[in-house]
Amino acid sequence: MSTLTEESAVASGYRAGRTLPLRVELVRQLKRRRTLVMGAILAVLPFVLLIAFAVGGRPGERNGQVTLLDTATASGANFAAVNLFVSVGFLLVIPVALFCGDTVASEAGWSSLRYLLAAPVPRARLLWSKLVVALGLSLAAMILLPLVALAVGTAAYGWGPLQIPTGGALDTTTATQRLVIVIGYVFLSQLVTAGLAFWLSTKTDAPLGAVGGAVGLTIVGNVLDAVTALGHWRDFLPAHWQFAWADAVQPHLEWSGMIQGTAVSITYALVLFALAFRGFARKDIVS
Repeated sequence: MSTLTEESAVASGYRAGRTLPLRVELVRQLKRRRTLVMGAILAVLPFVLLIAFAVGGRPGERNGQVTLLDTATASGANFAAVNLFVSVGFLLVIPVALFCGDTVASEAGWSSLRYLLAAPVPRARLLWSKLVVALGLSLAAMILLPLVALAVGTAAYGWGPLQIPTGGALDTTTATQRLVIVIGYVFLSQLVTAGLAFWLSTKTDAPLGAVGGAVGLTIVGNVLDAVTALGHWRDFLPAHWQFAWADAVQPHLEWSGMIQGTAVSITYALVLFALAFRGFARKDIVS
């Protein structure tokens, strides 16, 4: 009788929403070596560019055509913008694919996934916790890079306005606000990669397959966007809008490109996240 009473008490106190708290999952992921290594790589990149500019000279001295890259040494804000410019196409894709693609597949690879579900953690709750933490770490990676670059650039080139390649400048307050907009847009534009990686992570027990598959498909999207023969069909490719954030570092902020890019990215991401939750709910967990 006492055993039945205890079991009833446990059952009555069970709350699916309290299983696998976000803070527990966050601590687990922060302690992993790949998180620390990726953070170190992103933090080191600004120093690498700083050394490159010191060795190779100011980029604007090489040709008469002025681009964003040519203004890298104008101020700390310019240096941060250039770091984003050279990273968006590939480097920032990797942490997103890594954090979102490794999260479920690694549990399956360690044969610990079934034990989490036996806790019991509902499948939807498990995916939700892992997805939120993965997206949070991806956003943190995108904040870390320009933040370190801003600090390094300010120490090397001084704190000043953001010099615009086409002429003019944005004062420091406006430049800071624009960089926040850029970071937000870059994160939203990477949701497609996050969705691909997360969906593949629920389909395989090999983390490398999920991460590599997401990176590979993202590269394919970039290649297709370079095929001008596709015409307006390229507007439906997320890669077509990945540099729309450049409209935020102009004298007059232009939203149209970023709005279209955000709409395309979120649409693809929602479909992929839905596929991940739907497929995982029906999957036989044997590892």
